[in-house]
Amino acid sequence: MEKKRIKLNALQSKTLMLLQILAKDPDSSSPAGENGDIRITRLPHAHGNHMHVGDFVVASRDASGLNNKSVWIALSRKGLVRESWENEIILTAAGLEYSTGLEKNFMTASDH
Repeated sequence: MEKKRIKLNALQSKTLMLLQILAKDPDSSSPAGENGDIRITRLPHAHGNHMHVGDFVVASRDASGLNNKSVWIALSRKGLVRESWENEIILTAAGLEYSTGLEKNFMTASDH
């Protein structure tokens, strides 16, 4: 039986992509057990109209999902982040592996 594809809206996809980038940055994440989950230890803060996410510069408007409770609830319900997201952000192994289709936008690091 084929696994059902998880559907995300644009804001959920952008938010998950940012979490995936943070999960690969040792200054922003750490392992959360041995099952492949990653703890996000630091969320970026906007300055002006952008923020730094790992090696990338992201427009603040594209990162608005990080402050949107509905996005966190949806990602949790779909098993991409743990339900305890209000206390600590844990990106699940499924969340880390999920292809948002936005990866092509994050192939070259910023020099900013």
